Amino acid sequence: MLIAGFPAGAWGTNCYLVAPAAGEECVIIDPGHQAAQGVEEALKKHRLKPVAVVLTHGHIDHVASVVPVCGAHDVPAWIHPADRYMMSDPEKAMGRSIGQRLMGELTVGEPDDVKELSDGSRLELAGLEFSVAHAPGHTKGSVTFRMPETTEIPSVFFSGDLLFAGSIGRTDLPGGDHAEMLQSLARVCLPLDDSTVVLSGHGPQTTIGQERATNPYLRDVAAGPGAAHPAPRRGM
Repeated sequence: MLIAGFPAGAWGTNCYLVAPAAGEECVIIDPGHQAAQGVEEALKKHRLKPVAVVLTHGHIDHVASVVPVCGAHDVPAWIHPADRYMMSDPEKAMGRSIGQRLMGELTVGEPDDVKELSDGSRLELAGLEFSVAHAPGHTKGSVTFRMPETTEIPSVFFSGDLLFAGSIGRTDLPGGDHAEMLQSLARVCLPLDDSTVVLSGHGPQTTIGQERATNPYLRDVAAGPGAAHPAPRRGM
């Protein structure tokens, strides 16, 4: 399997291209702020043909390049219905102070073909399988994508802004909810095998085992009810 990732834009949001191998079809995950050029460079380098864009949530740092990328390759975008409005109204999604700073440089809106994700569904795209889990907390429509373990590679978990190496996503923007975030961590992350590779929306690669052992938020959730850490401010 081929996974090509790069950080894009002002927030260093990770965009991923996933394919069975070089020269085949691929899925693009979270083409965000200023990601379009990086996507085109990765497609050319690995000789890939995109068949879909899938989105972990609707914040503009994850979706800003959806319209140009989908338009250039005539592919659909998949997003949870609770976050769909964010593609057309990023100011409402982020709060006025952040939204106003960005509106002058962005062309907002939906691509021509938008498909909606649901909890527990399975996407079969580009010869790959992605299990979808609804994981609200960072936004109401946040989701994660998990690819199954094979004899060659461990399971891969695209966590969006739910789980980072050493931290979790912020919950102080509109639609954020710290209690929901902790519930999503418990329901979605804790049952995963320690060997699961975590590719998040910001920051470096990690594993569930590493986060279970060292991430203070995941450790608190695993320990059960008790004092929670304050909401972090990483990513958007």
